[in-house]
Amino acid sequence: MKAHLFRAATMAVACAAAVVQAHDTWVQTATTVARTHDVVHVDLVLGNHGNDHRDFKIAGKLGSLDGTTLAVLGPDGTTTDLVPALVDLGFAPKEGYWSARFVAADEGLHCVAHARSGIRHGGRGFKGGKTWFLAAHAVDAPPQPTAEFTTPLGHPLELVPETHPVLGTGPGKPIALRLLFKGKPLADHRVSFIPRGATLDEGFDPNYERMTDTEGRCHYTPTEGTFILVVAHLVKPDEKGEGYDKTSYAATLVLNVPERCDCCD
Repeated sequence: MKAHLFRAATMAVACAAAVVQAHDTWVQTATTVARTHDVVHVDLVLGNHGNDHRDFKIAGKLGSLDGTTLAVLGPDGTTTDLVPALVDLGFAPKEGYWSARFVAADEGLHCVAHARSGIRHGGRGFKGGKTWFLAAHAVDAPPQPTAEFTTPLGHPLELVPETHPVLGTGPGKPIALRLLFKGKPLADHRVSFIPRGATLDEGFDPNYERMTDTEGRCHYTPTEGTFILVVAHLVKPDEKGEGYDKTSYAATLVLNVPERCDCCD
């Protein structure tokens, strides 16, 4: 993938005076393996504010898309901006979430990338989120795995998988990733792996949370098929500027782990 294309969009967002919500944002798709020319619905969700940002619950959609990017990065290096295609699926102003349709023309792994930044209540914030889906001419015969998912997109705080985000997932299969801050490994930092519907213990939950090693790496092994929201946060009180007295960073990654997938075995 052409990571520099999305870096350019991210830098543009960083310069915007957008409003940052206290909640996290993430992106997800219901489909992880789709036939080419089928519709894939991409959802932009606001939530994960309870239990010290360690839950998997929708809190209500973004009130504004200012300072927000959402794009699909195709296997051929093309970038498709989905912000103009977003529709409001909520009945009331603070209900529901945003969603866009995308039709994959080419076989291969597609990355859905999201970024948002701005200043709110005296704090500056940067958020980045990712998920993936695989397009194939036949869902029972997917294309051979490629490793472009291991290339960082350039988010300030970023979760980068080292195992295939579609073909490498399943119960009993470790999910390995790196946590980067401004492109460098972030060591001894908490990463939360939150299955949808799970409630993590207060403080640190060893069942669902890991600390990164000196190379920023950690791994988690799911026990069943489900959506898993991976989350990391970082607050830098020393990063101050005009209109803000601290800077907060958040990174999210959503994996749709199959219970069983013949194409992935």
